[in-house]
This record gives sequence, C-alpha cells and structure tokens, in this order.
Amino acid sequence: MKILHVVTLSELGGSQSVVVNLTGQSIEDGHEVMVAASATGELWNILSERVEKRPIKSLRRAIRLFRDFQTFYELKKINREFKPDVIHLHSSKIGVLGRLAFPRHKIIYTVHGFDSIRVVFRSYLPIERILQSRAAHIVAVSQYDYKNLLFEGITQGVSWIYNGIEDYSIRTNSLLGNPESHKRIIDEGSFSVLCIARISPQKRFNLFCEVAKILANRGIKFYWIGNKEQPTNLPSNVICLGEIPHAHRHIPEANLLILPTNYEGMPISVIEALCYGIPVVASDVGGIKEILDGTNGIALPNDVEMFADRILHYMEDQSYYQLSKKEARVSYLKNFTVSQMYNSYKNLYEHIVNKDGLKY
Repeated sequence: MKILHVVTLSELGGSQSVVVNLTGQSIEDGHEVMVAASATGELWNILSERVEKRPIKSLRRAIRLFRDFQTFYELKKINREFKPDVIHLHSSKIGVLGRLAFPRHKIIYTVHGFDSIRVVFRSYLPIERILQSRAAHIVAVSQYDYKNLLFEGITQGVSWIYNGIEDYSIRTNSLLGNPESHKRIIDEGSFSVLCIARISPQKRFNLFCEVAKILANRGIKFYWIGNKEQPTNLPSNVICLGEIPHAHRHIPEANLLILPTNYEGMPISVIEALCYGIPVVASDVGGIKEILDGTNGIALPNDVEMFADRILHYMEDQSYYQLSKKEARVSYLKNFTVSQMYNSYKNLYEHIVNKDGLKY
C-alpha cells in the first residue's frame, strides 16, 4: 500500500519519533511511504533513504492565513501526485489542515497529547469537535487522552495506541564501550540526573533548577539536553548541553531521567529511558502514570520537595534503585516496543484499504 505521513514540524520531538519508527517498519514491510512536513529540521536527516520526502516551505506551527492556504493547496497537490491509500496525520495543526485537504475515508489522525488543546488552547476545541467526522480514525497515544477525547465529545472512530520505539539499547550499549564512536558527556564520578526536552513554558525548567539547587550539596549533577540557547544564573550543579543529535544515546550515562512538565501525551524520552533500563521521575500529567507504575519510576505532582526526595531515595537505596532499573527494562519490552505500535497502526491501515471499518 502507499502510505503518506504528514506532521507539522520536522524538528525532532515525540510525533516525529513516531513517524520515523512507523515509516521504517512500513518500508521493511514492502510498502511505499512518503513523509511531508515543514521544510527545515532534523527529521529529514534520520528518515530512511527509501522514504519519499516532501518538505513544505509554507508549513509552520503558528497560524498565518496566507501560509496556511499555501499549505492547504500543497497538501491537495501531494494527494493528486502520490495517490496514497492511507493518510496518517500527526499533531493538531496538520490535523486541521489535513482533514480539510484530504479524503476523509483515507485519514488516520493521531493526537499527540490532547491536553495541548483541551487545557492550553481550549479555544480550538470546537474545531476538533467539528472535524472529528473528517477522519476515518482518531488515535490517542494514551488512555488518559482517549478518555478525555470522549469526555469532550470527540467520539467518532476513536481508539488509543501507545507510542513505541525501537530497541535502542542493543546498539547504543555497544557504542558506549567504543570511544571512537561515542563520546561520553555525563560525568561518571557523580550521581547524575538527565532531562531531554526543549526549554519552553510547557517543560518546567524552573522546577528542574529548583530541584537541582536543593540537591547541590549532595553531589548530584543535573544535565539538560535540548536547549537552543544557554540559560544564565544556573545552580552550580546544572549543566545545559544544547541540542544534541540522537540525544537518547546519552540516557544510559545517567542514573535517572527526569521530566518536569505541565502536560504530555505519551512522552518518548520516558519510553527511551525505560528501554535503556533507567528509572524515571516525572510530572504526574497526561499519560505518564500509565508508563510509570512506581516500580520502574514514579509520576509526581509538580512539587520541588517531592522531586528532590524521590531522587535522593534512588541515590541512597541501591537495592531499590537496581530493582527499578530491571523493572524499567521489563516495562519497555512489555508495552512500548516499535513492533507493538506498528502492528496496531497496521491494523488500522488495512481496515482503511479494505474499507471494512472498525467497531470501538
């Protein structure tokens, strides 16, 4: 079959990771795949060479009427030229434009974190309600989002599929022992906590720094990967490393992953940590509690003292920490592999091509 994936931005993030993994599996399955997204971003460098790439110069996250009309007509052109059997839309901006531009019976729309609309940009919620009939299937990435979609009146063809990733640990663990292919960036001599995220109001960099400040006298170092600019006035034990390609490869250098955030769908960085057998301390928002069950990591309120206490507990109780590492790896294999995600989406693709519908 011919599968078209369209995502708003080509900068790397959770939805882009899903696109990379789904397209890679589809290519291996013998399908013809195209990806369309904004023109500049790291996504274009990590997609399979066998994926047909279609950068859209006019596509931006911000609403700009003229550019959005240009994008709309570019999507129509892509549909005429590529003639996809399945059109898979990712993220809210392209979820609107794509559902207007493409034939509804071919569309799967994945909502990568419904709280970004339901809570942060609630004025757009009526658009989501109106356009729900313009897709064959709507997919939430967590049960949390699935329940909230239904609660908000978006009920037509809705289901949920967890994000999944390939087993990075097999390749990366071999790189760690090879200085020529992997340069370590996290200090081996101290207990280290890592966060991989952009610095934005959503990702609570202030909480990250406050936790680090409390624990500065305990010899714990805090690393942040993903900042575009270098923040100032940081606590002495905070190191911001900037944007790093394949940042997940550095997760096994750390003792813990931390993710302070205001809202999430199913964050890829948390799943990556589990894949490497690294416990996680994260905010109790979105689908995070579905990933972290207390044995492989923990979801907490956005409270500085609670984050600091849990990190100390991992550092001071080695038996608890080692058990959490094992459970992290087990939970990845059980729920979040790329094959599990791909097989679920493949089922949707086949129902669209066969035009036999799905019951929920």
